[in-house]
Order: sequence, then structure tokens, then C-alpha cells
Amino acid sequence: MNPNASRIIDIANAFYNSCVLFAAIDLGIFDALAILKKANAVTVSKQCSLNPRGAILLLDACAALDLIIKEDDMYTNTPDSAFFLVPGSPGNLSQAIVYNRDVYPVWGQIAEMVKTGKPVERPSIHLGNDKDRTRNFVLAMHGRAMWMGQIIIPFINLEGCKQLLDVGGGPGTYSVLLAKKYPELECTVFDLPGVVSIAKQLIESQGMSERVSICAGNYHTADFPWENDTVLFFGMLHQESPDDISTLFRKAYAALKPGGKVWIMDMMTNKSHIKPVFSALFAVNMALTTENGWVFSDAELKGWLESAGFRNFQVKQFPKPMMHWLAWAEKPVV
Repeated sequence: MNPNASRIIDIANAFYNSCVLFAAIDLGIFDALAILKKANAVTVSKQCSLNPRGAILLLDACAALDLIIKEDDMYTNTPDSAFFLVPGSPGNLSQAIVYNRDVYPVWGQIAEMVKTGKPVERPSIHLGNDKDRTRNFVLAMHGRAMWMGQIIIPFINLEGCKQLLDVGGGPGTYSVLLAKKYPELECTVFDLPGVVSIAKQLIESQGMSERVSICAGNYHTADFPWENDTVLFFGMLHQESPDDISTLFRKAYAALKPGGKVWIMDMMTNKSHIKPVFSALFAVNMALTTENGWVFSDAELKGWLESAGFRNFQVKQFPKPMMHWLAWAEKPVV
């Protein structure tokens, strides 16, 4: 087989694509086209207060990436962009993508992380110390969960459950979605003070404050509330070390009623730690921004849960574009 540089060059240039997407979101291109329906570059530049020449270059780049449609000199949103990139759309992912833009600079420092084994920015930046970064982070998690929840929630059976503990629950979005599906369910979102202060606002805005409460604290050091029917660990274990994950599962086991379930939703890999590809890359992202960030395998997860006492482990891998896995296990009745 003859050597072919195409794949290597595509990898080297991949950041072109993401930077075009980031800029189009930041400048309101997709929102403007949702309002204008169809417009030329001059009209879009006026709507977004842009330089006309710059607008043409960005709009053409977006069209080349199939983010928008160009016909003659007129531009429109694609169906995907209209659904996923326009604020107010039920599938809006723009807030989640904005957070990707926030962490974009640290990816240029991978070599430093590999040399030191340490994150290149302080994890506390997006967990309370920097208000803007924390707000972007929590809103990104909320936007992502609103979309992902439509796929995940139907697979979670909480019939008969009265009390749910959402550990590291961030914006509380999954608790809200589950409380809406199960009218008898009350939920507690347990996370750091800087995070739950934003979660409280989001929960209030959805009219769910009576049944979804917040608990500010460090889940590493604080005791879990007891007598829960189910415990969630959704999208947060990838920042924890194996020892800390084991400890959290033991705490969850103690906080559950007999017969209760623990549910885990996260990025995972197979035992090789290189498939799926996105999970292997996401592990690097977590190492760049958190002290113990990585991505674990489904086999490792099963071992930790069984060591904590859980039984009947099950796991489901969702297809693209989800990239996530859902696992659950039970605390024995006897």
C-alpha cells in the first residue's frame, strides 16, 4: 500500500472546522438566519454588525462545512443548524459548544500535561472560582442535558421511586426531567456551592423548585443524604480517580434503600481504552482540565460497582451522536 498523507493532513487541519463553528455561534450567524430565513452576506452582516467582506468569508466557510446552505448569493440554515445551533430551539447545543470554545486554548498545551501529569488550568476555574467560566460550564451542561435527556430518560425506569439523589448533578437538568416524568418523585441535586447557585436559578425557571431541591457541598467529604430509592452519577465520574469512584459507590450503596438502584451515565471505552475514538480523545480533554480526569471502561465500572456491593450490572452504549453509555445496578434487598 502506498503511503497517503491525506488522513494526517486532515487531522492537522481539523481545528479550522471547529474555529469556524465557534465564530459563527459567537457572532450570531445561525440566529440571524433563523430570523431572516434567507439572506445575502450584506444583510447578514448588517443583522450581526459585521464587516461585509469578513461575513462573506465566514458564511462561505460555513457553507463549505454544510453548516448553512448557499444558493447563488443567498444563505439559509440547514435543518441540522436550525435545530441544534439556534437559541430557543428544542435541540439547541450552542451553549455546550461555547464551553468547548472555552477549553479550546488548553488543547494547545497537551505536551505540558503529558510531561507533568497535571492539568494545565485549575479545575476550580469552571467549578466556582471564575463566575463567567462556571456559568458557561453549567449552562453548557444544561443545554447538552436538555438534548441528551430526550434520548436517555426513556431508558430510565423509576416507577415506584420517591426520592432521588443526583450526585454532582450540575444544573439539575436530569433531575428536573425525571421529576416531570414521575410526578411522585422528589430529587436532591448535590454539588459545589458555585454550581448549585446557578442550578437553583435553572430549576426555578422550569417551575420545579418544589420537587427538585439543591444541596451545596463537596461530595468527596460530605455525607450523602440517606433513604434514597435511586442515586444518579451523570456525566461527572470521568473527573474522579479509581479510588474516589470506589468510595463514591460505597457511599451511594449506604445511602440507598434495599432494592434501590444506582444509575451512571458517562463517556466510557471498551477495555482497550481506545474505542470509541471520541472517548479516548475526551479522556485527554479531562486530563487537561481536571486533576484526575480520564475515561474508564465499562468493565472497570462493573468491577467498582460489584466491589461496593451492587448486583445485576447492566450497560447500554448509545449510538452517535450521543457518545455516552448508560449503566445501572441494584442494591440487594437482603
